[in-house]
Amino acid sequence: MAYMSQAKKAELAPAIKAICKKYGIKASLAVRHHSGLVLNIKEGPIDFIGNSNAVCAADFYQVAQGFQPNERDHASVNPYHFQKHYDGAALAFLEEVIPAMMIGNHNNSDIMSDYFDVGWYIYINIGQWDKAYKVVA
Repeated sequence: MAYMSQAKKAELAPAIKAICKKYGIKASLAVRHHSGLVLNIKEGPIDFIGNSNAVCAADFYQVAQGFQPNERDHASVNPYHFQKHYDGAALAFLEEVIPAMMIGNHNNSDIMSDYFDVGWYIYINIGQWDKAYKVVA
């Protein structure tokens, strides 16, 4: 059963905050329902939403599947398929921060038998529904 405690969050926080500082990202960490670690990205020099829109619009398969650009000021990152949706600095940041959020985690799930066993889930929010992500220089 997935479990994330405040103590485990505090243990992972220094590495995650160091990565955010390296890229100039302002973000906060939280625990969601004692089962997930949440990274809320508030502002930074990387235009995650614009980058994702450009990468997906240039991908034939995304367009063929009906890709529609994100016109909102917030987004969620799929931690399993982010490589297909970002490039450049956005991809570099995510490739560093996601493994840092997974240190000590395990995934022994078997979806064929409907068995899910993970240490904890991770969520990455770029902005929030009530607070827009700000691109700053």
